[in-house]
Amino acid sequence: MAADTVGGAFLGAVFGEVLRLVTDSIQKARKFKPQLEELKSTLEYITLNIQEIVKLNEKLDRPKQETEKLIVLLRNAEELVHKCSKQKKWYSVKKITLADDLIKVNESIKKYCTVDMQVQSTRDGKETLEGVKTIIKIVSGNEHVGGVFNRVKIDEIDGPCSVTDLQEETPGLDAPLKELRTELLKDDGMQVIVVSAPGGAGKTTLVKKLCADDKVKDKFRENIFFVTVSKTHDVMAIVRRIFQHKKCEVPTFQTDEAAINDLELLLYSIRQKAILLVLDDVWSESLVQKFKFKFKLPNYKILVTSRSVFPRFGSGHQLKPLNNEAAMILFRSSVTPQDEKLPFFDEKLAKKILRVCKGSPLALKVVGGLLCGEPAAVWQSKVKEWDRGVSIFVSDTELLGCLQSSLDALDEEVKECYLDLGSFPEDQRIHITTLIDMWMELYECVEDGLSAITKLHKLSNRNLVNLFIASIHLLYLRQLNLCLSNQFCLSTRKNASDDGYYNDHFVMQHDLLRELIIHQSMSEPVERTKRLIIDISGNKFPKWWSEKKKNPIHARLLSISTDETFTSGWYELSAPEVEVVVLNLRTTEYTLPNFMENMGKLKVLIVTNYGFLPAKLSNFSFLGSHSISNLKRIRLEHVSIPSFGVQVSNLQKISLVLCNVGQAFKKSNFRISDAFPNLLEFEIDYCNDLEELPDGLCDIVSLKKLSITNCHKLSTLPEDIANLVNLEELRLASCTELSELPEMVTELSNLKLLDISECLSISELPTQFGKLRSLETLCMRGCCSCELPTSVIDLQKLNLVKCDEETALEWEPYKCYLSNLEVEVLKDDINLNWLRRHHF
Repeated sequence: MAADTVGGAFLGAVFGEVLRLVTDSIQKARKFKPQLEELKSTLEYITLNIQEIVKLNEKLDRPKQETEKLIVLLRNAEELVHKCSKQKKWYSVKKITLADDLIKVNESIKKYCTVDMQVQSTRDGKETLEGVKTIIKIVSGNEHVGGVFNRVKIDEIDGPCSVTDLQEETPGLDAPLKELRTELLKDDGMQVIVVSAPGGAGKTTLVKKLCADDKVKDKFRENIFFVTVSKTHDVMAIVRRIFQHKKCEVPTFQTDEAAINDLELLLYSIRQKAILLVLDDVWSESLVQKFKFKFKLPNYKILVTSRSVFPRFGSGHQLKPLNNEAAMILFRSSVTPQDEKLPFFDEKLAKKILRVCKGSPLALKVVGGLLCGEPAAVWQSKVKEWDRGVSIFVSDTELLGCLQSSLDALDEEVKECYLDLGSFPEDQRIHITTLIDMWMELYECVEDGLSAITKLHKLSNRNLVNLFIASIHLLYLRQLNLCLSNQFCLSTRKNASDDGYYNDHFVMQHDLLRELIIHQSMSEPVERTKRLIIDISGNKFPKWWSEKKKNPIHARLLSISTDETFTSGWYELSAPEVEVVVLNLRTTEYTLPNFMENMGKLKVLIVTNYGFLPAKLSNFSFLGSHSISNLKRIRLEHVSIPSFGVQVSNLQKISLVLCNVGQAFKKSNFRISDAFPNLLEFEIDYCNDLEELPDGLCDIVSLKKLSITNCHKLSTLPEDIANLVNLEELRLASCTELSELPEMVTELSNLKLLDISECLSISELPTQFGKLRSLETLCMRGCCSCELPTSVIDLQKLNLVKCDEETALEWEPYKCYLSNLEVEVLKDDINLNWLRRHHF
């Protein structure tokens, strides 16, 4: 097509034409429904973005040929859709080919937007930054430009500094909102505005509501950056998130000063527009000072929330407790069940409760959650308790006292589980499978984890935790230190998995609640506490530890969290009773502590990296020590593993999530069967460098569960997989390059569950698939191009197939032979909303 015909109007017309055709064909060509709906979603979300870019290219005098390739792709898609509409047969080779072609053209359009347009955008951004650098050099005479020239490319991620919509009641905030908005919109030269109040008073809710205000959005538009800072702040991480939010390449910084210099350059380039930086939950006044630049930007405002008053920045705004009217509204909403049928509400008792809560929003919500759905007797009992002087507040830690009352309502076992959540950093998602591993060993929870899930639901119903379902890969891409108050979860459902698979299930706790947990755990001397939770900032160890006291610690659970600046070696620690070790890290290199070698009762090791890049782990050798022969479970997340060259004889389960495993698995002298000879469960999830299963895996005949999911480079399974004679579960979900199931899979006579969902490259099941006579559950959603062999009629124990609508039709002819078979059609969940904020 000639370049001069490719303009914004023409491109829009092509989009409209193809989009209408795809929409009309979804109902006409139902056998291609999944592929057509995904193509429709792709077209819908890129239309406006492409039109805007075309217009900008015209203004920047960019060659129109840059969008020619997209026009060709759209015309190809149009031709394919016409062919699909004419396809009459339900089962044919041509149908499979067309379905594959639809997938390919859809991926080509996405690739164009994520690669070609990204290259164009990067070029434009670099030209802009180059001009800004020149201007600043001239103005300042300063040749140092931070880390602009030292960059690494990462996958584009969407809006890590966005403000989420508020879904909760916010009574009592109208007056402070109006006052704060007036000051924020003033052009009086005041750069920093501080909102201060005790924890749980509603500071974050107020500023989120402010950011959603129409007048504020009209002034600052796309330049509102919301960052949750928390106690352990990281200047470089904050700057990275802002760069990510503006869809710029993320610099590599060596110092905080370099990071601030680069941020100054970035904001200077958009100085013509108003800029609002929201720093939420700030603990350090000096941190705010760092974001006040040497070159004053006239339209730049910093809005800060903190538990402290920062006198350096003026009187600020102190958020007051809620008045009685607002408190009653919030309390009433908190005690109202989800079905909105309030079984009991006594106005007189409610007023007494309001006096106890003293206008604290968090206290009102926690107490409301405690009494939600409870009968009158429970309300009266609590009020009498407080009337007798049993206060939920303690001296100046009133809010902690309030939260303590919610813990008292838990039965002892659930309370113990809740206190274990303090082992993980504040404002971070906690994998439910991690908690299952811990609790199965600490409290002997039932094997399938249902007991652990039940406990989490009890905590969730008490408003002590939030449960949600999300893709862990997207969580990391979103931004690696993000508080999930900026959630972009795929779902907030609380439904537990009905087949024991919880890899996308998470739980979150509030930072203040974590303080309560630590307060509760540390109420006893260090030597006698049940769980020892240690937060190390920099290289500052707790005094009792750095003084090298030799008294042994009797805790069953040991948690150590270190930050980005941790470089120190480890002091010795005598903890012979420890059964679970949780290591939370943020550095790119990390040495496992030697003192763990003396933990004779150690059963579970959990290592989670919350940093920007995978952490390289070292000192694995002690894991093979005979002194820790009770070690049963290892979970590693977002780390790089150099080697497993040790034998952990009694290990039953190992989980590798978002890890670099290629180097460890490809070592010629390494066989995983030598390292873990008695393994029962092996999980690998989102390990992008996994190309083949580790050598010797199929020699671990004890293995019962094998889960290799979201490993997109895995293309084949070994023929000797038949050696896994005791295997009961095989999960291969979303291994998109896996081309086939080898025929030897049919020799797994004890296999009860097989999951090949979203294995898009598998076109057929093995001919002798019916030999899997123990198979009870088959998950094959997104496998509409996968042909079923006639041998499936021999799967007499098969009682559940989970699949999409197209695959369900494939099973219809066989249902009369399989009397117990239920085919569960899972609705298409094509959701590209998380991509809509991508930059193209």
